[in-house]
Amino acid sequence: MCSGCYSIAHRNQALHNLRAQYQGMTKAAAVSKTKKTTGTASGRRKLVDIRKDNSEQILRVAEQVFSERGFKGTTISAIADAAELPKANILYYFKSKEGLYKAVLVDLLQGWMHHMDDMTADQHPREALRNYIVSKIRQSKEHPNASRIFAAEVLHGAPFLREQLEGPLKEQFERTCGVIRSWMAKRWMDPVSPEHLMFMLWSSTQSYADFEVQSSILLSRDALEEADYNEGVELITRVVLKGCGVSLV
Repeated sequence: MCSGCYSIAHRNQALHNLRAQYQGMTKAAAVSKTKKTTGTASGRRKLVDIRKDNSEQILRVAEQVFSERGFKGTTISAIADAAELPKANILYYFKSKEGLYKAVLVDLLQGWMHHMDDMTADQHPREALRNYIVSKIRQSKEHPNASRIFAAEVLHGAPFLREQLEGPLKEQFERTCGVIRSWMAKRWMDPVSPEHLMFMLWSSTQSYADFEVQSSILLSRDALEEADYNEGVELITRVVLKGCGVSLV
């Protein structure tokens, strides 16, 4: 091979090697960037999950303490001790005792409104009302303290909850009453007052939380059992459906 041809071939090979090296470096950088981005996103998700878990833990403990001591008798220190967290952690998430108290009330109220919103005009009231009753009694069973705090707040004139009652709850209440009126228009149920039907559903299902102690004593139990809640579901469902002229099957 001539010296000129060798020089050209050598140069071409060098260029090829440089391109391969550059491509390798680019791919490595891309992989590194992807790993870094993924790691950062994963870290953010974990941080969000940790904050959510901590917030929910504080809410559950606060339910218990507020239920036992009332708003005035409860301190942030007492909630921190019960949650086994520093007082600063409680204030990091909820800023004040009033803020935490409102959060407990709103958390419960949002659950109630979610179950109301599950009832739609295209559902038959036989299924919709039963599902609502099941959900409300389950909530009374799983979050009795929150229900008792809510009842106490309303009995005292709802000073911390009035804004929620006059706003989001009233709006959801009116939508749900509209759904019940649509069922009556389709002749799926007898004409009744939607408003008073909802009042009756609330009082009958929330009594399994608010008056659980009384019910347990009268049933000679330390606490209500799963069978008691199930019997409550069946009886309330039967009374409501028959009272509204809805067939049971």
